[in-house]
Formats: sequence, C-alpha cells, structure tokens
Amino acid sequence: MNKLSIIISHHNTPELLNLCIKSIEETVKGLDYEVFVADSESKEDNRNFIKEKHPEVKFVAFRKNLGYSKTVNAGIKASEGDCVLILNADIIILGNAVSEMADFMDENPKVGIVAPQLVDFTNNIQASCFSNPNFKTVIARRTFLGKTKWGKMVLDKFTMADWDKNSNREVDWAQGSAILVRREAIEKVGLFDEEFFMYFDDADWCRRFWQKGYKVVYLPSAKMAHYYHRSSKKFGAIFDLIFNKYARTHIISAIKYFKKYGF
Repeated sequence: MNKLSIIISHHNTPELLNLCIKSIEETVKGLDYEVFVADSESKEDNRNFIKEKHPEVKFVAFRKNLGYSKTVNAGIKASEGDCVLILNADIIILGNAVSEMADFMDENPKVGIVAPQLVDFTNNIQASCFSNPNFKTVIARRTFLGKTKWGKMVLDKFTMADWDKNSNREVDWAQGSAILVRREAIEKVGLFDEEFFMYFDDADWCRRFWQKGYKVVYLPSAKMAHYYHRSSKKFGAIFDLIFNKYARTHIISAIKYFKKYGF
C-alpha cells in the first residue's frame, strides 16, 4: 500500500472527533496518509476548532445532513489512497491496528474489507460483525419476541454468538464504524448505495463486495475503541417508531434492504 486515505464520518461531536484524530496521529506511523472529515451539518466553529489542533485535516463539508452514505462517498471521491480507512468520529484507534489491517490486506489480495475488533472503554468486545440480516432479525431486535426462545435463536444466528470473537473470520458484513477498504475493490463494487440515508448501508456494501468476489474479514488482533450509542433504540417497540426518528430511519432502511435482497 503506497498511500492510505482516512475518511471520518462526523456530525456535531467535535470533542469526539478531536480524540479520533489524535489517535490517528499517535498510531498511524510509518504510513503515508491523508485525513478527510466528511462533515454533516457542518458548523464553522467546529471546523475551526479542529483546524487549530489538526491543520493537516481536510474537510468535505455539507450544510445539511445528507446521511452517512452520501457524505462518506464524497470523502472517498475526494481521496486518492490505495486503501480507504472509514471511521466514525467516536472511534479511537489502539496500538498498531491500522498497520496490522494494512499488512493483512497487502498479504491477501482477495480481501476487499478488513474490520478490526471493536471494544468499549472497559475493554469489553462489542458485536461488530454479523450474518446477513433478514426480516426475522428486525422483528427479534425490535419487539418482545427477541426474549423468546425463537427470538434468541434468531439473534444468536445474526450475531454469530457461538463464535470466539478473538479469532480471524470471514464474515457476511462488518459494521461501518471502522473498516479498511481496498480502492481497487471500490472501483469494481461501487460506492455506498445512497438510497440508504443511514443504517443497512454497510450491510448492503459488504454484500456487494462478496458478490464481486471480494472477502470481508474480521481481524481481532487489530483493536479500536468505540464509544457506541444505539440511537435507534430508546423506548422500545412501537414507541420508538412514534417518538424516535432514528428508529424510523432504521426501519425504512431495512425495508429498502429487504426489497433489494429479499425478506
């Protein structure tokens, strides 16, 4: 890999963004890299705050929130690296994670996406790789049926609960919070599907990578910390659909995904 492009998806969390960029500067050493912030509902004060601390960072700024897919795609288009590291602003890179991911990709030309192990700030492993979702998955995750024997079976299959998350594995899809992607593969697969405002965009992208013959691999030796907040689930069941706009967006994206691939 000659050059690495890092695209950070950001929406009004400048303090988290600052920590994310600091972790890049402290850990991504020995690599030629560039950093773009794909900034939704961009605010001048936030941009100035980051520019003062990290003048090398470039912004791809949008006045409106156009959604994850459109903003990250814009960052990818503006970048020029052989590989693209896509991060949420709430990610902190740990140790030599990026170098390990880059080396793994160099050694495995059929791999299109590499995902690190995500941990919380008490070092508990987060679920970040999954089986392809189906309609039963959404029902089990969003209703009381998830607590039944049937629901637990569905969710265990979805989260691959029987797998030791400390071992390498090819996976159906990896959470887009932190993924390293081969540029050559992007050119063949295409960018994120912009029909997805947010949610299911990563599941769709990984599925398309597999369809084009590229593998998606989870690499647990590469670790990153994730300040995870599940914004689409707050009240539960029907109340989320009424009061939580993120839950409604999640359901809309799920319907688009299942229309594309089947229920």
